[in-house]
Amino acid sequence: MKLTSFLFLASILFYGTSSCKKNAGPGGSSSIAGVVHVYEYDGAGNLLTEYDGHEEDVYIIYGEGTTTHDDRVKTSYDGTFKFDYLEKGIYHVFAYTDSVASASGKGIILSTVEITEKKKSFMMDTIFIEK
Repeated sequence: MKLTSFLFLASILFYGTSSCKKNAGPGGSSSIAGVVHVYEYDGAGNLLTEYDGHEEDVYIIYGEGTTTHDDRVKTSYDGTFKFDYLEKGIYHVFAYTDSVASASGKGIILSTVEITEKKKSFMMDTIFIEK
């Protein structure tokens, strides 16, 4: 009887704690930040101007196994963006860029970030997009 009670209690503790494991996504204390920089070209491919992109969309995918974005932010006046309150895990951050190589005329600039500790602020490399 004691062995049965022990096994029952052990299984409850095992399954109870394993189901509480947090996955990548919101609810944590870490953040990912970065800057979007824009290069504007004319029809002949000549660089017209470059600037830190304001009001550009930046997307994030929580975890692995999906290509659908989970959240989106717009860059500030200085091209900066930030995703707050993230758990430990793997994240894919991306922005769209113009691309003549794509049938849709759009490509993506994708970066993968792994947060390994709580309360960490991760600064990404600059995302360079073309228009």
